[in-house]
Amino acid sequence: MIARSNLVERHRDYQGHSPALTFFSPTPLLSTWTDAAFADTNKRKYFLEDLGFKMGFTPGSDAGEPVNLCVFDLRRGQTEGQELDKILFFYPKDVSLSTQLSVIGLSEGLITFTRIFSPNAPCEVIEAEMHSHVFYEAEPDIWMVLIVEKHDDSDKIWRMDSLREVLKEVHSLFVMFNGSIRALVDKEPTGGLVRTHLYFFIMDFLKAFEKRSTLEFCCWDFSAGKKLHLPNFHDSLKERGTFQLLTMGREAALEVESLVRVIESCAGDTKCFTMVLFQDLVVSSNLSPVDSVNLFVYATLRLTPHALSAASSWSYSHRGSAGPFIENSDVHDVSSLRNGSYSVLRPLQRGKWFKGEDGFLLTDIWGLDVNSSAPKSPVMWLNQTEEKMYMLAFQHRGLTAIVLIPVSSVVGEQGISRVKQRILETASVKISKVEEKLSRAWGGENAYHVSGYRYLLVDGDTCVSRATPPGKVTTLTKESLVAMNKLREEVDLEKSGAKWNSSSSFCENNLEMCLRARNNAWLIARLTGGKELYMVLEKANETLLYASEAVEKFSERYCDGTFSLN
Repeated sequence: MIARSNLVERHRDYQGHSPALTFFSPTPLLSTWTDAAFADTNKRKYFLEDLGFKMGFTPGSDAGEPVNLCVFDLRRGQTEGQELDKILFFYPKDVSLSTQLSVIGLSEGLITFTRIFSPNAPCEVIEAEMHSHVFYEAEPDIWMVLIVEKHDDSDKIWRMDSLREVLKEVHSLFVMFNGSIRALVDKEPTGGLVRTHLYFFIMDFLKAFEKRSTLEFCCWDFSAGKKLHLPNFHDSLKERGTFQLLTMGREAALEVESLVRVIESCAGDTKCFTMVLFQDLVVSSNLSPVDSVNLFVYATLRLTPHALSAASSWSYSHRGSAGPFIENSDVHDVSSLRNGSYSVLRPLQRGKWFKGEDGFLLTDIWGLDVNSSAPKSPVMWLNQTEEKMYMLAFQHRGLTAIVLIPVSSVVGEQGISRVKQRILETASVKISKVEEKLSRAWGGENAYHVSGYRYLLVDGDTCVSRATPPGKVTTLTKESLVAMNKLREEVDLEKSGAKWNSSSSFCENNLEMCLRARNNAWLIARLTGGKELYMVLEKANETLLYASEAVEKFSERYCDGTFSLN
């Protein structure tokens, strides 16, 4: 089914021809249009079959890779003979250009076709018989498409919204370090600049998740060998696009607040932003929710103690290997990418961050200062203000303090050095005390485990989530996880329908869904006021009333009654 565009697509093979595209719709608009224009079934069949040929979906176009990931620009390559211009990125890289054009041509055709019937609701997901197509319009007319092959393998059970979140995360991180894709396209119209940046960044992204700490909720192991391992039903109690907060007592919270004020004072009169993390959890952030998520993802991937430890182990195990994951010779076989003259920023490379003697985290990713030969300070863009910021990270044991200072308010590396010196002089002792206090109160990796419950809490307004520790989730049976995956898909459909329905205010309405799995476990979803609770109860009583009462107890004790029905 097409879950987001009110269409259903099925692939059929008629008399050995190319797989045709047959569309069905529950909407009167599409039914009236197709009935009026193609009252004859055979005419309708061959019209859509011809549409399949025109969109490039022909026999032999499959590259043998179960996953395709592409980025293309609808404003480019619209004249005959220039179709290649629209391709900005394609995975896997060794696919022929004709196959790339076939895949992107099909995607473009589906986007254009569904716009006829849903002009205000862009196509998000199309379920075909053999493939699932996941669409994300990252920027106006810049589309990212993930195509996954369906298997009989039970592990290949995906939730489409979780796959879209992967695309969103790729784009958010890319813009955070490189600016918008459109700006790069406009800067160098031939496309070589944007293709090179996208290629190295996305390939580093896909390789970035080989190892992760048990506390990382935002990151999955995507790459193993040459195959991608996308989030599946095992991740049904995780939520991308959120960050996790550390729960503190009042005294500790006041200490953290005082620390943040001291750190911010080190920048003088300049308005700066801070994020403080303990282990892989956010302690404090004055960034917008979206910027907090982006920085949290990068910090847990490259900056926190767990990330540095994993990178160190990875670097050691790869000594003497053939080289990094991506060599210049790996660049995609497009003529504009053969030019090696582009300077490419690769902030997701492994083993490039290390802790200096003074406690600040250093990297040569941004190059070396000409005068001092010291590593240049990292630079990033804020999503909310589109402001360019220097990023400073100071680490003491399990605590990492990140400071973002506007580039426009600091005089180069000398200005950054002065800020670092002030932090060492005025804030380092307080950082040590706060870290010690948090360590004493920290309950470890299973601090947020609730006996008898396997849960996920999401606050969509603040982009904060909390979940049962991954180690405890693994105790659930496969049947329970698959059922939760299906339940979340149903919730996703409700949310998506309300999103594009102007007469519906989904956030103001309460929603509850309950599902009984084959193993008699109860799966429950409750949504209210922008907050979501998902829960698995494997040892609940046979009655729904018992399960409902268990959820009420959880809501009253851990959620201040937010999800209580009373």
